[in-house]
Amino acid sequence: MFTRPIAGLAALVLSASVAQADYTLHILHVNDLHSRIEPINRFDSTCSAEDETEGKCFGGVARLATKVAELRAALEAEGQNVILLDAGDQFQGSLMYTTYKGAVEAEFMKAIGFDAMAVGNHEFDDGPAGLAAFLDKVGFPVISGNIDVSRSNLLAGRVADHVILDVGGARIGIVSALATDTVETSSPGDDVVFADEAEALRADVAALEAQGVDKIIALTHVGLPRDLDLAASVPGLDAIVGGHSHTLMSNTEEGALPYPQMVGGVPVVQAFAYSKYLGHLVLEFDAAGQVTAASGDTILLDASVTPDPAIAARVAELAGPIAELKARVVAEAAADIDGARESCRIRECAMGNLVADAMLDRVKDQGISIAIQNGGGLRAGIAAGQVTMGDVLGVLPFQNTLSTFQATGATVLAALENGLSQIDEGAGRFPQVAGMRYVFDAAADAGARVVSAEVMEGGAWVPLDPARTYGVVTNNYMRGGGDGYAMFKTDGMNAYDFGPDLADVLAAYMAANAPYQPFTDGRITMK
Repeated sequence: MFTRPIAGLAALVLSASVAQADYTLHILHVNDLHSRIEPINRFDSTCSAEDETEGKCFGGVARLATKVAELRAALEAEGQNVILLDAGDQFQGSLMYTTYKGAVEAEFMKAIGFDAMAVGNHEFDDGPAGLAAFLDKVGFPVISGNIDVSRSNLLAGRVADHVILDVGGARIGIVSALATDTVETSSPGDDVVFADEAEALRADVAALEAQGVDKIIALTHVGLPRDLDLAASVPGLDAIVGGHSHTLMSNTEEGALPYPQMVGGVPVVQAFAYSKYLGHLVLEFDAAGQVTAASGDTILLDASVTPDPAIAARVAELAGPIAELKARVVAEAAADIDGARESCRIRECAMGNLVADAMLDRVKDQGISIAIQNGGGLRAGIAAGQVTMGDVLGVLPFQNTLSTFQATGATVLAALENGLSQIDEGAGRFPQVAGMRYVFDAAADAGARVVSAEVMEGGAWVPLDPARTYGVVTNNYMRGGGDGYAMFKTDGMNAYDFGPDLADVLAAYMAANAPYQPFTDGRITMK
């Protein structure tokens, strides 16, 4: 029988110390940090110094270092066995990555003392070369069992299928798998070949068992739904420590999934994202290597956790050049680009067209034909002349990522109606679009304001078909149901919410079209 999940260091240490297990393993784990080296605010963006002073910040590597060191010291004092794992996606998501391209992530992971890491899809955002540079700097194994890198002159022989860790006299096998759609969501290139996750894990479990390893943990970057499938279909796994879906599990936070999720006898865990939580899974094994109990919880790294002073000082040092990055010229605007809330929340605006066009351009080769951006996500305009990265970040300060999915025309229509439902209040949900055009009647009742909607097909405008499925791109805030777009969360199909940062997408698009000439073209018309 499995015990009920328990929370808190004291309870965990007590449980482990009184249990009659032959071997107890404490797994500390994180996933999807996405370069949140500095503390974050409640919107998961870089926290301001003012908010830090007021105790409103979470996470950051200095807090993570403190909590890991605290737990290790307490557990090892009790004679317990501890490992620290990362389930992938250290790359991409803040100016720390934009500036240092993985070097700071490697530096702090080494300082904190990770034992192993799974390759995440965003570790390929700068191609195999970006991952190779990261591997040059870390001193621990980075693994993935369902990718064949033997044809890559940069990665061959450097990404193992699995690893065996010697912990307290026991051999712990760590196997791994990466989402096979990484070829669409990142840039692994033609020389990285993907295999089915389940088949690869079965083979690696068998290889470890043939070596007499009877304690096997899967460290995956495939998302919770797939992890649950793998727990049921891959014999020999004792636990899955996952990432990719940014799932919050907690036994204390309202609305979170319980920690762990049990699939038969296999516990599956994840710890949200962005360095906000540290996961702590406790596994008790019998003499045959079978798990007899699984417990634990995620730990919120809030203001009650004092950042490690040495690491905090190093983070501050690294943050200095980021101010220079904000001043870096990335493009040129031929005229002022209107991004005022008074425009973008009630009608077509030049900034709305620019951002929506940039989003659609980035993913148009993925079968995406419609872009929808909430007007409230556009926070500034850009003046004519040279455009700096600071200007771009002023427009898009939220570190939102591109989200792609499929949706029926009926769902797209419902999204437009939601976006228009509070136009009289100037609400941020107003839909700026690309790849489509629509006419609306602001005087009609909310929910019935769309007069007509058309999509571009083969160079011509055709009516939006409610029964047809379309590829849609938006930002992760909207795809998660923000600004009333619940239909994207509930009815979006094959969603991927962790594309590149929208600010980077905008900067690249403007650079490719410099000097950018702002415009409106009648894609949104009020009757």
